[in-house]
Amino acid sequence: MENINHSFLLVSILLIVGVLTTKFSSRLGLPSLVFYIMVGMILSNFIYYDNALLTQLFGILALVVILFEGGMQSNWGHIKKVIKPSLALATVGVLLTTFVIGVLAKYILDVTWLEGLLFGAIVGSTDAAAVFAVIGNKNIKKRLRSTLEAESGTNDPMAVFLTVSLISLIQSPELNIFGITIRFLWQMGFGLVAGILMGKLTVWSINKINLDSSGLYPILSLGFAILTYSLTSLLEGSGFLAVYVMALLVGNSDLTYRHSIFRFNEGFAWMMQILMFILLGLLVFPNQLLDIFWQGVVLSILLILVARPIGVFLSTVKMGFTIQDKVFLSISGLKGAVPIVLATYPMIAGLNNSQLLFNVVFFVVFTSALVQGAAISPLADYLGLSRKEKVSSPHTLELVSIGKSSSEISEIVIKEHSVVLNKTLSEIKLPDDVLISAVIRGENVVTPTGTTMLQEGDIVYVLAPKSKRKQVNHIFMMKIPFQKEI
Repeated sequence: MENINHSFLLVSILLIVGVLTTKFSSRLGLPSLVFYIMVGMILSNFIYYDNALLTQLFGILALVVILFEGGMQSNWGHIKKVIKPSLALATVGVLLTTFVIGVLAKYILDVTWLEGLLFGAIVGSTDAAAVFAVIGNKNIKKRLRSTLEAESGTNDPMAVFLTVSLISLIQSPELNIFGITIRFLWQMGFGLVAGILMGKLTVWSINKINLDSSGLYPILSLGFAILTYSLTSLLEGSGFLAVYVMALLVGNSDLTYRHSIFRFNEGFAWMMQILMFILLGLLVFPNQLLDIFWQGVVLSILLILVARPIGVFLSTVKMGFTIQDKVFLSISGLKGAVPIVLATYPMIAGLNNSQLLFNVVFFVVFTSALVQGAAISPLADYLGLSRKEKVSSPHTLELVSIGKSSSEISEIVIKEHSVVLNKTLSEIKLPDDVLISAVIRGENVVTPTGTTMLQEGDIVYVLAPKSKRKQVNHIFMMKIPFQKEI
């Protein structure tokens, strides 16, 4: 019983320290993962931990939660405009980065060609957790921000595929390359389809099932995210891609208890991120990093200044990016949890140089987060790619029910060309059982009366029966006839 209490005490301290470090990280302009990893490395001097399998399992679960939360926060309207460059970076860009740094690693680490390429595959992708954490509160140029978000959310499948394939080739050199290619196409294609189907099923379930408490809806959404990953992976598809696509669909759909779902998953994703990075820090032995110090420094520099820029510049040819844009995309290729989790794959597979690869990957990720994470904000300012902070409403309103309820509060944004724009509330024909609860205008809450006139950008909160959700949305979102968007 005493050991259990000590374990609970340790977990509580880790969570509190992890949360407090976010304050330091934001002030210093560093990604919080740097501090979490440092906490884990410090604790490794007092706690012996070398369970790579447990770390991998927890890391995958944490990545599912982080991808789900990141996907829900992404705006599909922005993402779809950068699909082409994002997919190019997530596929061709990762392949080029893998090859370039893999060739360099073969000579610097004195390993075989396949082991060098394996290292390249592990560190070749941009990490979603790191990117979402670093640019989350930065007002970067919209196209660049969307490109980074989409790339980091979709390039994990390529990194996982390359890592697993190269491990298989090292263990069985006679494997058929054609078969590996077919497997890749199946993983990506099925992952995309599974994500779309599971996303629609999730939205339908959340909106149709009347649960006893509003607090159950976030858990239901998270359950669907984990189900999406597991079912897709069991059928040999890309579970990570499926989760991101599913989350993108869910986050951009009309959803009941939307704020409860978002806030819960945001907090849970932070908790998983904190514990995951601390656990990854525990897995490394600091004294072993000194043995590969110069190799790690050289490979980090080459990855940041050579391999990643080559991948970015060549994969985004003729896609409308300026030199400044490409420089920013190159430096913003943050490494994080995914490479360290992937570095556990060779260890579990029992490859000869697995510990060497893990130590170098860890060193590269740590220095990447330290250098690139700190450089993103000042670089964006220097290149003229940052924008003034947008004013967003600090208010949210939601019907919180402790029992079954047939009503809900919907959040509706009044957009340009809406038929209710510049109309007073008394002029809008609403069903008798529908009530406008509040109008948010900028940072102010406007008490709704019959003479309140709706303006573009207003956020309207409408209390209505769940059965009339579509009818209410149609009333407020219907556009003026024959009015085309500019």
